This record gives sequence, C-alpha cells and structure tokens, in this order.
Amino acid sequence: MKATLRHGLTLLLTMAMLAVSVSAHAERQVLDRVVAIVDDDVILQTELDARVNTIVGRLSAQGTGLPPRQLLEERVLEQLISESLQLQMADQMGMRISDNELNETLANIARSNGLSLEQFEEQLAEEGVTYQQAREQIRNEMLSGRVQQRRVGNRVRITDREVENYLQAQAGRGPDAEEYRLAYIFIQVDDPGNEDSVEQARAKAENLRQQIIDGRDFREVAVAESDAGNALEGGDMGWRTESQLPSLVAPVVPNMEVGVPSEVLENNSGFHLVTVMDKRGGEQLTVIQQHRVRHILIRPSQAVTETQAENRIRDIYQQLQDGANFAALARELSDDPVSGSDGGNLGWVSPGQMVPAFEQAMMEADVGEIYGPVRSQFGWHILQVEERRQQDVTAENRESQARQAIYQRKFETELQNWLREIRDEAFVEFKGDYADLNPASEENNAS
Repeated sequence: MKATLRHGLTLLLTMAMLAVSVSAHAERQVLDRVVAIVDDDVILQTELDARVNTIVGRLSAQGTGLPPRQLLEERVLEQLISESLQLQMADQMGMRISDNELNETLANIARSNGLSLEQFEEQLAEEGVTYQQAREQIRNEMLSGRVQQRRVGNRVRITDREVENYLQAQAGRGPDAEEYRLAYIFIQVDDPGNEDSVEQARAKAENLRQQIIDGRDFREVAVAESDAGNALEGGDMGWRTESQLPSLVAPVVPNMEVGVPSEVLENNSGFHLVTVMDKRGGEQLTVIQQHRVRHILIRPSQAVTETQAENRIRDIYQQLQDGANFAALARELSDDPVSGSDGGNLGWVSPGQMVPAFEQAMMEADVGEIYGPVRSQFGWHILQVEERRQQDVTAENRESQARQAIYQRKFETELQNWLREIRDEAFVEFKGDYADLNPASEENNAS
C-alpha cells in the first residue's frame, strides 16, 4: 500500500513538473519565437524588438522622423540577418574578442564622448539599452569588422600609380579647405542588366530627392529607403576631408550648400543622393619631432630567462659606458636581426611608431646619451638618440591620406558586393508574421 501510494505521489509530482515545464516552454515560445532561420542560426522576436527599440530611441533623440513600424522591422531584420551571417563566419574562423579588449574598447568609446564609464552606462540606460546589451552589440560589431577586413580587405589593391594620380588631381584644388559631415542614400539596382530595373531604381531615387526638397528629412528617408549599410544610422558618413570624399561625390560636395540634397548620381552599383549636414575647419601644416635612434635588444626566451636577459643587457650597458663601440655590439649581440645587422640603426622615428615604453625612453634621453636598460613587451633595450629634428610631414600625410581614401572607396564598394553575395548564398527562412518575406511567398502572391 505504501509503495503504491509513494509511486502515485511520484507520478503526480512528475506530471506536475511536466505541466510546469510545458507551460514555461509555451511561455518562452511566445516570448522568444523564431522570426528567421539564417543558416545554422536563428533570430528571435526579442532580438528584433530590442534592436528596433534601440534604433527608434537613437533616431528620436536626433529628431529624425521614423518610417512605419512594419517597414522599420523588416529593415532591421535584414540587418540582423547580415550580422548573423558574419558572426557565423567569425565563429568558423575561430575569431574571439577577449573581455580585456572589449573593456578597453568600451572605455575608449566613453572617453571619445567625454564620458566616464558610469556616465556612459547612464546614457545607454536613457536610450533603453543595458550595459550588458551594449557590450554584446559592440563585441559583435568588432567581430563583424574583423571578418570584413579578412574577407573584403583582401580584394582591395592600391597601386603607386593610383596614389600619384589621386595626388595630382588633388593638387589642382589646393590644400583641403574644409571638412564635410555627409549623409548618404543608396538605391540599388536589382538587375543591372535589365533596363526596366535600372529605370525603376532611377525613378525611385528622383522621387526621393523631390520628397527631400519638399521638406522630408534626409535622414528619415535614409532609414526608410536607403540600401546602404549605414541606412539605419540615417545615412551618416561622419566627417570627411575633401581628399577622403568618395570619388562619385567628390566633384559635387565642395560646391553644395548645407542641407540641400545633390542631384541623383549614378554608377555601376546604382543611384546615390548625398547631402552636406555640416562643414568645418581646414588643413594645416603638420610638423612633428623625429628622433634618429639606434638600439640593442636582448629578448627573454625559452633558452634565456628574464633574469639572464636583464643581466646580459646590464653587462652590455657597462661595456658601452667603458667605451665599447655601439654599432659593433649591436651587430654581435642584439636580438633584433634587422636593426642589429645595421649597427642597431632604426632610422628616423616619428611619434607613435614605437611601443610606449621605448617611445617614453626615447623622449627622455639626451642626444648622444647611452640610455637604459629599458623593458618593453619585446625585451630589454639600450638605446641612443643620435639626433632630433622638427619635420614637416604634411606631404607624407597627404600621401597616407590619399592611400587611405582610395582604400576606403574601394573597400566600401567591395563590401556592398560581398554583403550581397553572402546574403544571396545563405539559407534564410522567415517565420511567423514575417513569412510573407520569403521569396516563395512572393512568387505565390504574384501568381
């Protein structure tokens, strides 16, 4: 009897637990229903709602008008699909963002906005975003950025001739007089080989331009209509000098008035509108202090302990103090094979080229002084600053900026192509309220 009773109680408890489990599972299904399957990943309704609410909060704070909620959800869902594909690639490639690296990035973001971490967290809360959500979003953005650099960066090639041509073109305009904060709208041509498809995209771009002229906010149109990757940021491209302007808009932006949209611009990828949101500044000569420096490096290794490395560098320091030849000791003893073979010579060094510990020592050393030992992440150094000079590096900066501008233009074009490729190749199935977005559904509706 007791055994039967005990068995019955056990059965009732099991059934009760199952009922609770089923109920909880049903509740979770309602809260976290799947809205899209993306290859080996899923996107949940809660993820979509959180991202939409974040974007709505940010755009509302900027005073940017919002498109209908359904349209915004569809555009955000496409953004989440793109992110999911890139994060799956990052996982397959073994990419990771450490907590230390993430913490440093968050601190830099807060600092660049003039905020402490506590103030940054408070600002996020005002926008309806928790600090943990922000951490994960920034981690994902960092991973996506690395995947893009790996997959897209390899497609970009810049020749010296391209840089020369760019600089010659810029020379006729004189130095950059201003910087421009731009916003941008891109209307993609679905089938570039189809004349009707091209004309539909052109007509849409012209219509959007007229709406903006008639008073509709440019950023609102970008959010609702642009096919560019920055659409949900209102098309904001940030500040660009004239040398950094995309080639398509470079001829028109310097003559544009703030807040007035450009004419519709066309290239192989589609149709474009740009507006100047603000202007500022101008180029100045760049003069920096450079150091002609040489060093001797002793590096700890499996065969050389930290103590042994320190003792060896101190012995070398003493030999130099006693009159030994610096170049000869560098050739014989330095663990830096490149500079060692040249007597320790590092050439002219500009700020930011060396690791912080070495650069600090280089700044403190008197010209001609044997300085050290100094410990950096690479090992133990003795250094000697042979000469200092003030150097105008404006020309070098122009060349560097030219190379960067050409790279950015090519990268942006290749990135859009690559994002379209991975989207076309992916398995994506929309669920629930979004099932009508499936291509099969569209074909059925058309028939």
